[in-house]
Amino acid sequence: MNSKIKDDSVDFLFQAILSLQTVEECYNFFEDLCTVPEIKAMAQRILVAHMLSTKRVYSDIVSHTGASTATISRVNRSLNYGCDGYELVFNRLDEQKVKEPEK
Repeated sequence: MNSKIKDDSVDFLFQAILSLQTVEECYNFFEDLCTVPEIKAMAQRILVAHMLSTKRVYSDIVSHTGASTATISRVNRSLNYGCDGYELVFNRLDEQKVKEPEK
């Protein structure tokens, strides 16, 4: 666990997210909580992480997502040295057979 972000307000945020039950509920909640660019940035980062985890090369990721190489490098660092959150989510999504979005 990353102690830099751990506090009661972040716990409350995560509990709120865990209470969501459908994609539509997620759309409604995140549109209220975040700006459109913040949501798009998070969506881009998770897509970049998924592509990196499936061994896609930077040039493919740039063309598919529009992410900068700096963003791809930061996400790659999280994949390699982070808290394994991406891996956990991707394993669960694989179990659910969720398809990666096309652009």
